[in-house]
Amino acid sequence: MSAYLLQRLILTIPILLGIVIVTFFMVQLTPGDAVSAMQGQMKMSAQQMEQLRQALGLNDPLHVQLGRYLMKLIQGDLGRSLFGGQPVALLIASNIGATIQLTVAAMVVAIVIGVPLGILAAIKRGTLWDAVSVIIAMIGVSIPSFWLGLMMIQLFAVTLGWLPITENRSARGLIMPAAALGLAEAAIIVRLTRATMVEILNADYVRTARAKGLLDHIVLWRHALRNGLLPLITMIGMQFGTLLGGAVVIENVFARQGLGTLVTQAVINRDFPVVQGCVLVAATMYVLVNLIVDILYVVIDPRIRYS
Repeated sequence: MSAYLLQRLILTIPILLGIVIVTFFMVQLTPGDAVSAMQGQMKMSAQQMEQLRQALGLNDPLHVQLGRYLMKLIQGDLGRSLFGGQPVALLIASNIGATIQLTVAAMVVAIVIGVPLGILAAIKRGTLWDAVSVIIAMIGVSIPSFWLGLMMIQLFAVTLGWLPITENRSARGLIMPAAALGLAEAAIIVRLTRATMVEILNADYVRTARAKGLLDHIVLWRHALRNGLLPLITMIGMQFGTLLGGAVVIENVFARQGLGTLVTQAVINRDFPVVQGCVLVAATMYVLVNLIVDILYVVIDPRIRYS
C-alpha cells in the first residue's frame, strides 16, 4: 500500500506540470495584459506602459516567461501579484480557508440530503416516495447554482430576513452558499445511491442474510450500504472538483472572500501569476482528495489490494 501511495504521489508531478503549462498558455490567449488593465486605473503614457511591460517581463517570448515561472515554481515560489506585488502564496493562504470551508459545507449538504433520499427511494422502489425522490433529483440537476443562490437571497435574506447575505465569519452566513452549491450535487448522489442500492438489495448475499432472520435495518446498514459505499465515495471524490469550480460562482453571488473571488479579480486584471497559482492549488487539492478516496477503498473493503 505504501509503495502504491508513493507511486501515486510521484505521478501527480507530471499531472500538475501539465496543468501549469496548459493554464499558462490559456491565460496568455486572453486579450490584453496586466499593463492594459492597469491603464484603466492609472493614467500612463504609451512609453510608460512599454517600460512597465519590459520591467515585468511581459515582452519576453512565451517560452522564456514559462521557463522563468517553472524555475520559480521548483523553488516553491508562486511568484508575485502584478497588482500590488504581494506574494501569490500569501494571497492564496489568506483566501483558501474560506473556500475550503464552503466546499466542505456544500459536500456535507449534498451527502446529508442525497444519501438518505437515495436509500429511501431504493427501499420504497415503485412507490410515491421513489417518484418524489426522482423528481427532486431531476429538479436539483436542472437548476443552476447561481440562480438558486439568487432566489435564496431574495426569499431568506430580503423577504424574510432570516439569513445574512454577506457574512463570512459565521455559520449563519454559510447556510445559503453551502445549500446553493450543494443541492445540485445532492441530486446526483440521490440518483447514484438509489441505483446502487436497488442493485445491492437484489443481490444473493442480501437475500441470504434476510433468510437467516436478520432484521431489515441490520441487513441494510451492515451488509447492503457498506458494499454500496465504494461507488458513492468515488462520486464524492469527483464532485469535490466540481464544488471547487462552483465555489467561484457562488462566492461572487454571495460576495464571499475566497479563491473564487480572488481568481475572478485576477482574470479581470490579467494578473497571470495569481491565476496560475490558484489553478495549481485547486488542482493539487483535487488530486489529493482522489488519493484519499483510494485509501478509503482499502479501509471500507479490506479485500481490495493495490500493487
